[in-house]
Amino acid sequence: MTCKKARGFLGHCSVAVTETVDANKIRFDEEKALGLLCDIEKLIVAKGKKIQEFDLKRERLPDETLLAQMMGPTGNLRAPTARIGKVLMVGFNEETYRKLFGK
Repeated sequence: MTCKKARGFLGHCSVAVTETVDANKIRFDEEKALGLLCDIEKLIVAKGKKIQEFDLKRERLPDETLLAQMMGPTGNLRAPTARIGKVLMVGFNEETYRKLFGK
């Protein structure tokens, strides 16, 4: 459901997407999820209405802490996940998307 909301938001706001990965076809395990954090300065995680921000430039938290936020109950990276410059957003929150995309 959140993937559809994210796609709808991006389409409605005419945000250019450079790469799309279908989470139903390509799975991101813990190793691949941690690989997404390369060069990331801020991790934002949306779970329902709860938003958590991690300043990875200031402090790199233990992998276990980050994975606990990024991974879903199936052991795969939660979707949707979006990289906007040096920010990685896991989950969907319309207000946060508006701030990140300037819409």
